[in-house]
Amino acid sequence: MCGITGVCLIARSKPSNVALGEILTKSLKLLEYRGYDSVGISIIDNSKNLVVRKAKGKIDEVSKKLSFHALDGLVGIGHTRWATHGPPNDVNAHPHIDCAGRIAVVHNGIIRNYLDLKSMLQKRSHVFRSDTDTEVIAHLIEEFYKGNAKKGFYDAFKKAVTMLRGSYAIAVITTHEPNKIFFAKRESPLVLGFSKLGNLVASDIPALLDYTNTIMPLNDGEIGWISPSEVHVESIDAGEPVDVKKRAIAVSWKPEMAKKGGYPHYMIKEIYEQPVALKNTYEGLLSDDSAVKAAEILSAAKRIFITAAGTSYHAGLVTKYFLELLARTPIYTFVSSEYKHASLLAESGDVLIALSQSGETIDTLKAVRAFRARGAKTIAITNVLGSAIERESDLTVLTRAGPEIGVAATKTFTVQMLTGIYIAAYTALNRGKVDLSELKHIVMELGKAGKLVGESIVSSEEEIKRESEIISSARSVYFLGRGIGHFLALEAALKLKEIAYIHAESYPAGESKHGPIALVEKGFPVIFIVTSDSIEEIGSNIAEMKARGALIIAFVAGRLEKVDSSLLVTELPSTSKILEPFALTPPFQLLSYYTAVRLGRDPDKPRNLAKTVTVE
Repeated sequence: MCGITGVCLIARSKPSNVALGEILTKSLKLLEYRGYDSVGISIIDNSKNLVVRKAKGKIDEVSKKLSFHALDGLVGIGHTRWATHGPPNDVNAHPHIDCAGRIAVVHNGIIRNYLDLKSMLQKRSHVFRSDTDTEVIAHLIEEFYKGNAKKGFYDAFKKAVTMLRGSYAIAVITTHEPNKIFFAKRESPLVLGFSKLGNLVASDIPALLDYTNTIMPLNDGEIGWISPSEVHVESIDAGEPVDVKKRAIAVSWKPEMAKKGGYPHYMIKEIYEQPVALKNTYEGLLSDDSAVKAAEILSAAKRIFITAAGTSYHAGLVTKYFLELLARTPIYTFVSSEYKHASLLAESGDVLIALSQSGETIDTLKAVRAFRARGAKTIAITNVLGSAIERESDLTVLTRAGPEIGVAATKTFTVQMLTGIYIAAYTALNRGKVDLSELKHIVMELGKAGKLVGESIVSSEEEIKRESEIISSARSVYFLGRGIGHFLALEAALKLKEIAYIHAESYPAGESKHGPIALVEKGFPVIFIVTSDSIEEIGSNIAEMKARGALIIAFVAGRLEKVDSSLLVTELPSTSKILEPFALTPPFQLLSYYTAVRLGRDPDKPRNLAKTVTVE
């Protein structure tokens, strides 16, 4: 997830004391939550030259170093990056330009077929400077314009966009038509803004609010251009022009509220972002071969270890489950802070999978170093390209959740699960435990994960709000499950503890009789996460708790047969075994969030916790 912005100024309306670079920088600051590993600006200056300034780093430091505020002209674009293709560095920062240096492009999304396009363009003598998927757009436009300049730049731009596969929000400026910004949208967000200052384009409403509250969100498949005084939008498929005046709306958001997309907290916003995060991660897995390479390494491994901390550890347990289920190979897991003992077992031929949202978790990093020192290979699953764990691992499989601002991990948990299952499926193929048709079916199923999470959120939210009223008065809660349900229950308990400050414990449901049931009395909340691998046995566990007066809540993907009418059952979309974790995760995320809010806690900044743990 990245942030893009663009401005076409009316010369007579531009305040004489405010340079174009200052306007672009201010807009980018309001999009920094979308990405902050590098930043760049490109303008058409007053001499009609294309100027590009960009570097690795956050907006304030790069802006000061490269004097963004001094850049002036009437047309410009800007970008703040969250790396998906190519590590965060000066070269990979946006904007990207063509060979002739006359076209500049900023992009948010993933171009799935960029390797094919890059190969084709290189054969036509195009020289690439970066590792990004975005750069192919600039060269593709250049190629089409060079082939038929008489038809105009917009025609070349449209032809280039039709070649792209994947998701994109694109803004382009060029010296060929120096008074316009060209744009296109598919799946990634893009909004137009109309003001007395001129016309604007941005990834999100916050970037526009200092200049206008009259905006027009673009729909998928729309393409067009803005100039200081004109706007053209059409459907790229049908070619029909859009009535911009009819589509324009007025918003009354304050900048801070809009930054959260209208949500009161980042956590709930990020819960709702999971369908997009999963889709982006899935497309990323399809578009590069890192996960396939990871499976090849795992298939040749003598032993496989998985390590992580917190939520990532629970995603690692889900990965373990599916590696064992599909590939029929035993997996050794350990919490990364216990790396000193675990690494004593490591030797050449072993492989360690290290999961970390930030890629900077110190214990996980030390585990990677310890295993590598003993001759083991390491595979990182992380959301941050260029992070320490990514740099020090033999191979990295990148998740594409975008920035996660809330301390409690939500969307990064589901994308880690998706990535782990994807790798497990290819490992199973390499080990001969599934055939090609079975692999294709699993991969196809994983492509539905984002949609399923969205359905789960919508179908459960109102019921979860009511259940949060019950949980908010509890002093302690059990989360129980069997099989993969137990691993999800561990994450559910963690969420309630860290956000609502209510003691929550999780253990396998079958362990009840071995001690924990002694705490259960009338009204004690026990939440069951019911999965298809436990449906037969878990009924007796529910009955045991009910007999002791427990207040039972059950999250079920499908239906729970012969259920006592006194139980609170949240029925979620029925799905395959591969996708059950994605149906069952949103309810417990929502439960922790709404319980915290009901208790007056700040879910974005829970006490005593930090987003990235960089100390032992």
